[in-house]
Amino acid sequence: MSALTRFLGDSPLRVILKLLVVSFLVGLVMNAFGWSPMDVFYGIQKFFIDLWNLGFHAIDRFLGYILLGAAIVVPAFILLRIANYRK
Repeated sequence: MSALTRFLGDSPLRVILKLLVVSFLVGLVMNAFGWSPMDVFYGIQKFFIDLWNLGFHAIDRFLGYILLGAAIVVPAFILLRIANYRK
């Protein structure tokens, strides 16, 4: 068995034939849906950008909740400390 056959997992001619058949089927499905290779690339790119933005949006929401709560808690804490300071 040659190194090329070992690398490909089968004879080069059979691998080329399999790749042609699978390429034809994938091309047929992509054409049926009206997709192009760039549509697939942009879809993957958009997925990762949305995932990135979602993570930072979650952090933004979390910090917003902290600030919203702090607007009530910190003044109440200061008032309680001032009220207990006299005693």
